[in-house]
Amino acid sequence: MTDSMTETTVSEYLHGMALSTDLEAFLNALTRLAVQQLSHPEDGPEVLCGITLLRHRKAGTVASSSERAQAMDELQYRFDNGPCLDACREEAVFYAADLSTDGRWPGYAAAVVEEGVRSVLAIPFVLPSGDRAAMNLYSEQEGDFVDDARVQAESFAAQASQGFAVALRLAGDRESVADLKAAMASRTAIDLAVGIIMGQNHCTQEEAFGILRSASNSRNIKLRDLASSIVQSTGGNAASTHFDQ
Repeated sequence: MTDSMTETTVSEYLHGMALSTDLEAFLNALTRLAVQQLSHPEDGPEVLCGITLLRHRKAGTVASSSERAQAMDELQYRFDNGPCLDACREEAVFYAADLSTDGRWPGYAAAVVEEGVRSVLAIPFVLPSGDRAAMNLYSEQEGDFVDDARVQAESFAAQASQGFAVALRLAGDRESVADLKAAMASRTAIDLAVGIIMGQNHCTQEEAFGILRSASNSRNIKLRDLASSIVQSTGGNAASTHFDQ
């Protein structure tokens, strides 16, 4: 990755990464790429980058370029205000050239300045899922992220939005598949256990399920766990579904 990377290449790189890795790995790589693209080491230390995800009115840092970047984000959550939270909530860019004189977030700004940060740029991601997220960039330099640097940062976030959206969707798909597999495995174990009880007690399916449920309640064991133990006690192997093949 070089400073001469074209916008198309950055976008394609992030999109490809979103398809080939999980959400956490993608976002951590995104923060590192942001630092690489937006820092100017010849003039001072590298910028800090954190990504805030706002979901169900709860905010959290889902990736950061360093522990210090994470700490800067968490100060916003402590005060429940700050540029990145505002960027998420209002889906707009927020910039503070000098937090020591910016009056929009007094408690938060004072705390961040104590940590050596002077300027901050928060840029929202465009996510079609209904989730809201923003990239927070911190610098120890007053007046950082202006002119070309701000244009570059906003362009980077715009390119990253597509990959972020893809990664979020894939993460949701994987969770749905995992939930489906778990549900199918539970259903299979219960059905097999009911069949075993029917054979042992010469009863109907409804009566067998009643016996299983009663035993689950009396022993304070989850129905699927009891069913699995019954299946394993007769066959020696845990129940499997076609999804496990």
